Amino acid sequence: MKVIIIFALAFCVAVAWGKPQGTYTDKWDQINIDEILESQRLLKGYVDCLVDKGRCTSDAKALKETLPDALEHDCKKCTEKQKTGADKVIRHLVNKRPDLWKELSAKYDPKNIYQQRYKDKIDSVKQA
Repeated sequence: MKVIIIFALAFCVAVAWGKPQGTYTDKWDQINIDEILESQRLLKGYVDCLVDKGRCTSDAKALKETLPDALEHDCKKCTEKQKTGADKVIRHLVNKRPDLWKELSAKYDPKNIYQQRYKDKIDSVKQA
């Protein structure tokens, strides 16, 4: 009987961990993305953290931990503010900092899976 109860509890925990749990934390939703994008130093600091070339602030570390899941699941757990911010960052990197976009792509999409999956979205942000 104890084995069945333990199995049932383990199953419930496994199911709970396997299900999406709402959204990512909105703790950092008030970050001024424009300020980061306009500052070469800040932007480079974030990118260096994300590609394991530099130290991470708590904000950058949270992004680094969340980014793979967000890419894999099309940002399904992102808040609306996070989705808007992600679009702004992608637009900026693709159009104004392709060098940084390339670094990030090499780290997070070495097999070009996500760039193909999100090709229409990426193409739509490219300036003519």
